[in-house]
Amino acid sequence: MKLLLVVAAALIDTDNRVLIAQRPEGKQLAGLWEFPGGKIDANERPEPALIRELHEELGITVKEACLAPLTFASFAYPDFHLLMPLYVCRRWEGMVMSRENQALKWVHPRELRAYPMPPADEPLIPALIDLIG
Repeated sequence: MKLLLVVAAALIDTDNRVLIAQRPEGKQLAGLWEFPGGKIDANERPEPALIRELHEELGITVKEACLAPLTFASFAYPDFHLLMPLYVCRRWEGMVMSRENQALKWVHPRELRAYPMPPADEPLIPALIDLIG
């Protein structure tokens, strides 16, 4: 089974809300909500990959020192196995905006279960609740 490495961020604002993005129509798992991030390219470390993805998807600039690893997901989909570290980020430069036609929403961690998420993202929620409530 193919191993897919992706990286995600829990961007946390000053009100202790987390940013989630809705996968746009035409993409696999369209309509589901997820933490922003994306694939790690060959020979790329997770932190630079996440910095690149956050800039591409949200138009923000993140410094590596502002990324703190929190937890990870390991999930077997039918066609591949996904391994996804989740980083917490409380500081970035620029205004968060949708650059890839995805809906964005700031939610409190305890509200995350109200949003349908990919199976790999769901196990990440308890760590966020433990961290910020």
